[in-house]
Amino acid sequence: MTAAGDVIRLGTRRSALAQAQSGHVAKALEAVSGRRVELVPITSEGDTNRASLSEIGGQGVFATALRDALRRGECDILVHSLKDLPTQVPDDLVIAAIPARADARDVAVTRDGTPLHELKTGSAIGTGSPRRIAQVHVRNPRLHTADLRGNVDSRLQRVASGELDAVILAAAGLSRLDGDPLGELKAEPLGLAEWPTAPGQGALAVETTADAPAELLAALAALDDEATRIAVTAERAVLEGLDSGCQAPMAAHAEIIDGDLRVRAVVYAPRDGWRIGIDVTEPLHPDSVKAGAPGEEYIHPNGSGNGADSADGADPISASRAIGLSVAHRLLERGAADLLPRP
Repeated sequence: MTAAGDVIRLGTRRSALAQAQSGHVAKALEAVSGRRVELVPITSEGDTNRASLSEIGGQGVFATALRDALRRGECDILVHSLKDLPTQVPDDLVIAAIPARADARDVAVTRDGTPLHELKTGSAIGTGSPRRIAQVHVRNPRLHTADLRGNVDSRLQRVASGELDAVILAAAGLSRLDGDPLGELKAEPLGLAEWPTAPGQGALAVETTADAPAELLAALAALDDEATRIAVTAERAVLEGLDSGCQAPMAAHAEIIDGDLRVRAVVYAPRDGWRIGIDVTEPLHPDSVKAGAPGEEYIHPNGSGNGADSADGADPISASRAIGLSVAHRLLERGAADLLPRP
């Protein structure tokens, strides 16, 4: 274990993006702890296996090697992209901090700024995400999707070279990279109302061992953003309730509005445009109930419903998880299981 006054060793994937976002956490942790933070690059299966994530089982492929290194004492903390973490955290580990979330949206990157829905028939769109593939076909059924792996620079280069007409990327990833990764390319932000993203997208998770020193846990707690933790807890609970893994063709986005939690979740058929979605707003605290604020289902089928029972008496984290699980249950009641691959 790290002793007080020693360097804090931060385990991270080796990619430029992973090290950039870990660097942001390192600087913040140095400021609150008064200790130096050193990055420890670790190679994960997801970095070495070039097969499609949907083939190798995206759940955990970026986390397992990092967690093993943490358990062996090679580092003291880990920084993950939260959307890559399985919903079940091992008993010997703890997500000690979830800093404030960056932009949760996806962006479509093209050479000339043509919106995704206006790209011509047969245009090639790069993405390996089943969710994004389904959303591309909803937005513009005339497009062709091509499986895509590699770092951000290599993905952007395939657009710049003309090999692809567009790629779908996370806005947060672009914003965390140094300099101007887009260069002459153009990014179209895809609004969360019509293009919700993966549970936890835009958020980072700082993980350590459950028996980490108290002073380290206290320093990490200072980095935690409660509003972000509440929102991503609900999003991840939707995924957990659907029981399909982080490569499922589903999306969930939550936000706190005047003390209530709004959750939008959609499960997609792979390519035919069919999807089942729910939009609910629920109180996080008993005294925050608002009159006339029912949830509203959207896309398929039409109707209204309030999604989850009020979580009276529960703390906001427990309440958000209960709301997310209830959303998953309602999606399954409406036939979402028929659209989901089984783990």
